Amino acid sequence: MINGPFDIDVDTLGNLRPISKVVFSLGSNEGDSPAILAEAVEFLSETPDVIIVDVSPVYQTTPVGGPDQKDFLNLVVVAESTLEPLTLLDRALAIEDNFGRTRGVVNGPRTLDIDIIMVGKRIGEDALELPHPRAHERAFVLVPWLDIDPTGILEGRGAVAELVKSVDTSGVARRDDIVITAATRF
Repeated sequence: MINGPFDIDVDTLGNLRPISKVVFSLGSNEGDSPAILAEAVEFLSETPDVIIVDVSPVYQTTPVGGPDQKDFLNLVVVAESTLEPLTLLDRALAIEDNFGRTRGVVNGPRTLDIDIIMVGKRIGEDALELPHPRAHERAFVLVPWLDIDPTGILEGRGAVAELVKSVDTSGVARRDDIVITAATRF
């Protein structure tokens, strides 16, 4: 059903896919975290069929759970993509692997962590739960997201602006001395 002059009947797209809003959360607390985050954003921007819309300011955040460790640097990337969520997950994991990400310690330190917070309005994939099941509880996701998407909605949870009011933001500090942007490519 087409409701307006720019709506797309996705049943007639053939091999084309509709464009979905994608929200990524990136964090690092091992190695040269500012450089790692900058390069990870660049790798995301070089991904075919991913267009970076905006990159949040960087925040220094207190680790959530896990062993004693250094504070994280976190940011959020809002993008648009025609890729399927599992393809985006494969790309995120490949970028993490490029930076020597090791797994094993839950909520442990890491060179790079890329979480997919949401892809469009899709909920429930076989290997990926979307939206991210704990994003609504995480100030290190919500605060940077709100900076670049003040009308953002976390599907099934509500407006990001309202969600921020329900989380403890005391361990989240904006780092204006670290600026990370995505190169524009057309």
